[in-house]
Amino acid sequence: MIASGNEMSNCSTEFRVDLNDNSPLYMQVARKLIQDVRDGRYRVDQALPSERLLSDQLDISRVTARKAIDQLVDQGLVVRRRGSGNYVAPRIEQPLSSLSSFSEQLEQRGYRPGSQWLKRAVAIAAADEQLSLGLSANSRVARLERLRLADDVVMAYEVSVIPATILPRPEGVGDSLYAHLDKTGHMPVRALQHIRAMNASATLAEQLGIPEGKAVLFITRIGYLESGQAVELTHSYCRSDHYDFVAEMRRVS
Repeated sequence: MIASGNEMSNCSTEFRVDLNDNSPLYMQVARKLIQDVRDGRYRVDQALPSERLLSDQLDISRVTARKAIDQLVDQGLVVRRRGSGNYVAPRIEQPLSSLSSFSEQLEQRGYRPGSQWLKRAVAIAAADEQLSLGLSANSRVARLERLRLADDVVMAYEVSVIPATILPRPEGVGDSLYAHLDKTGHMPVRALQHIRAMNASATLAEQLGIPEGKAVLFITRIGYLESGQAVELTHSYCRSDHYDFVAEMRRVS
């Protein structure tokens, strides 16, 4: 495996085997690397130490180093690039109690949001879109289809549908749909969101850069104005290795 020239700049070498820990050594090393990532010693898309360099620095075998890195890959914290190395993956923790856009979520966590547009057009609303948005038959909608990016890494495939009366020119939307709606006075103030797991089809897997059949998070969101009018129907297909949803729960006495 080829090591990046700057892969060791932020690595912590403070590692001691915990003799009171019954877990395998590679798990201890994996936890140390996870803590390094969470402590910000590595930036998103920065290379981790190579197995050889990691084994030299921490005084462990290369097999142990490899198994430790495998744990980070399995948890979605690291992505493996053939012939290049292991890189810190972007990851979003989205609280379920607040309404925010994809771009806002990324910016709050220090990532650079972006969009790769696949389609921006006005069309007749499909039957399910009419129902979700409370539209009459033959109503027109703006349909926005894109890949959502974090620091140029594909995080999700997304389709948003907005009544054409609210968004007559979808080509004017930049990276943030919510920023555009805010400028026109149509920012959603509440939303209903449904989340379920599904297996990626061949087409979806190719778009997200994942194996066919891998689990993704399928999210449907309907956003509403203060008046109660539905203004947004969004279907998002999120990479499960890059996305976490966090809910705070309290016991009712």
